[in-house]
Amino acid sequence: MNLADLLSRTAAAHGHRVAVELGDHSLTYTELHTLAGRVAALLAARGVTPGDRVGLMLPNLLEFPVLYYGVLRAGAIVVPMNPLLKSREVAHYLGDSGAVLLFAFAPVAEEAAAGAQGTAADVVPVGPGSLTQLLAAHPFPAPERSREEQDTAVILYTSGTTGVPKGAELTHANLVRNSEIIATPLLRLSPEDVLLGCLPLFHAFGQTCAMNAAVTSGARLTLMPRFDPALALQTIQQRQVTIFEGVPTMYAAMLAADAQQPGAHDASTLRLCASGGASLPVEVLHAFEAAFDCPVLEGFGMSETSPVASFNHPDRPRKAGSIGTPIEGIELCLIDAKDGVGELCVRGHNIMKGYWGRPEATAETIVDGWLRTGDLATVDEDGYYFIVDRKKDLVIRGGYNVYPREIEEVLHEHPAVAEAAVIGIPHPTLGEDVAAAVALHPGNEATADELREFVRARVAPYKYPREVWILDALPKGATGKILKREIPRALPEDTRP
Repeated sequence: MNLADLLSRTAAAHGHRVAVELGDHSLTYTELHTLAGRVAALLAARGVTPGDRVGLMLPNLLEFPVLYYGVLRAGAIVVPMNPLLKSREVAHYLGDSGAVLLFAFAPVAEEAAAGAQGTAADVVPVGPGSLTQLLAAHPFPAPERSREEQDTAVILYTSGTTGVPKGAELTHANLVRNSEIIATPLLRLSPEDVLLGCLPLFHAFGQTCAMNAAVTSGARLTLMPRFDPALALQTIQQRQVTIFEGVPTMYAAMLAADAQQPGAHDASTLRLCASGGASLPVEVLHAFEAAFDCPVLEGFGMSETSPVASFNHPDRPRKAGSIGTPIEGIELCLIDAKDGVGELCVRGHNIMKGYWGRPEATAETIVDGWLRTGDLATVDEDGYYFIVDRKKDLVIRGGYNVYPREIEEVLHEHPAVAEAAVIGIPHPTLGEDVAAAVALHPGNEATADELREFVRARVAPYKYPREVWILDALPKGATGKILKREIPRALPEDTRP
């Protein structure tokens, strides 16, 4: 087995179809397959052998899938990296994985080279259109190297919110099975579908659910190097996109962009949207569906689960606010439950092999075959799971549990609120208190007092945020997910009444 088999099969069946496009440039499946084979030849010439690690530090360019499948075809292991990483972070990724080569986006190649000093990795700059020069000396594709199902295909580094980033080892079997399930029973993709690739391909969501799922089914992937809500709506119309996948902040931003130009965007070709990466506020879900007349199905996953573990299946009833039910071959359960809330655990074919070079961390995360997600959840009588919050985000105020997502949902009900994040802040007697950071829709006004009282009228007295901070925008990661750890704490003096 080799994850690159997905491309080989589709190139044989749908070689003439466009596989991936960016602006005026595109590659058919035959071209993508051939170029990937030439990358494998390049790697062989540079002494890369099966099992070696090769870094890809690129945005969403046509070169990404070419290099990705080329590395896999050579039997090597892909180490995807955010092109915004600084040299210190690059050094960790390369040193920890033992990568022997790094393909880096040309504008950041100097930063990458600084990080590569002292590691075993050589840096190869890559820019739009640079493959012609790179592969000039390797006109003939190298044969695909066979791998075992449990051999590592990709090492995805976690965000490091609780410490130094760890590399989740995903096997060929993990990724092939997850991609096939996403493509067929979940999204029901066909060669006629067009997926909008706003999500970064170096991240689990975009890599598996967009790129690999599209390749599995022969669909077309339209890339955007950087998400822009107005451009996304324009691209949906121009490219006749049928599938949109995004994180909650993308849905909120597209709603806001559409509200600024009512009726200017034709999204009638959309047949399905998928949301993941964080909990999608129910208010945003309903508003998006009303605006674009397209169902949004929410799911759950993480790097360690390849990534999809559960989904609101298209052939079953959907429950707004739920992450759905387990996908085929996967089990979910709750442990250490109290008052119906417990830590969500996952077991099945999508569980990572382990954390690269960290047996102790692996043993703490995977217990008796169950992966502990760190997410708190509930399950209803129909078997639908609902994420309450991240275990580490739980705020304990004077002994009472406050789940940030509940308060964020209330804030989203206020018409002026575009984004909201609730966090815990130190309190001298209560231990922790509740605070909220909010960004408003353009042209809307609301005061901190107004928002605090809005929430106060709708929740128990111990739950409402004593502090509310209004920011221009909330800090976000590469996928658009709100980064609570980066919300500035040193804001104006306490406004607690």
